[in-house]
Amino acid sequence: MPEIVIYTKDYCPYCHAAKALLTKKGAAFTEVDIQKHPERRAEMIEKAGGRTSVPQIFIGTTHVGGSDDIHALDDAGGLDKLLAA
Repeated sequence: MPEIVIYTKDYCPYCHAAKALLTKKGAAFTEVDIQKHPERRAEMIEKAGGRTSVPQIFIGTTHVGGSDDIHALDDAGGLDKLLAA
């Protein structure tokens, strides 16, 4: 399974939904809370092509996007393929 990194904020319901989906899929991930680690926010924005909202999800070298994006990917059957890569 590829490395998964998700940038979050603690109070974000979209972050919780995205993490719940990954957990349901049995995927281990590294969470970077940009409130607790504000120095990592610029890193997230750069990796996400200028996107500033959370969550921002990366699976391997693929930028999945946010919560709506990962749920749409799952609905389309692409998340399992990406996790299996």
